Amino acid sequence: MDNRPPVRTETIGSTLLITIDRPEARNAVNAAVAAGLADALDTLEDGSDLRAGVLTGAGGTFSAGMDLKAALAGESPEVPGRGFGGLTQAATTKPLIAAVEGWALGGGFELALGCDLIVAAEDAAFGLPEVTRGLVAAGGGVIRLPKRIPYHLAMELLLTGEAIPGERAGALGIANRVVPAGTAVGAAVELAGRLAANAPLALAAVKRITRAADGVPESYAFRAQEGEAAVLAASADVREGMTAFAERRAPRWQGE
Repeated sequence: MDNRPPVRTETIGSTLLITIDRPEARNAVNAAVAAGLADALDTLEDGSDLRAGVLTGAGGTFSAGMDLKAALAGESPEVPGRGFGGLTQAATTKPLIAAVEGWALGGGFELALGCDLIVAAEDAAFGLPEVTRGLVAAGGGVIRLPKRIPYHLAMELLLTGEAIPGERAGALGIANRVVPAGTAVGAAVELAGRLAANAPLALAAVKRITRAADGVPESYAFRAQEGEAAVLAASADVREGMTAFAERRAPRWQGE
């Protein structure tokens, strides 16, 4: 019996690399994967030396989405309060980057949409085929995709269920970077390192403000931002950032 965990983690500098490791099932999400991803996100959040995470899949596939066989057997691919794969509704404070090689279909695409940035290989394929199975992309696809790209283009993907290649995803703005096949993880880890050079409190505040501003009037959004800005202004890291700029050196962030 194969006893390897369905989700494994590796620390690379200040980045936590999270890998869905079910290549024999195209990294489809079952209950064990969902629990493993939730645990990995906890590791990222709790790690004082970790600044960002990278999510990918083993064996040249990001994720084929929900494990239909497991679902038919009664397994849930969701974690209460955290959504599909323990990720799509999780309120993480640290940046999370999807490194997509191969297929990101259905829930796999939704896992990528649940990340803050996406690095895609040229031969990656993104699609939400739920309508071809009598379902809807309920892990965030129907909600998030029309906010990320023009409405009519999002509706084409959602209503046809057809997949698009990595290059097209980059042209539409779904992916931040499109890189040669086999290099997505390396490019994502490099991007994570660039994020890690910035103040961790500020990165977390950006994520919280963005969530608070989603779908609310600007007046509410600005009030939420004021509270975050006040906390940052009183932090030691703000003073360190200003001091480092004046002294022409790299800042030494403490996260406080």
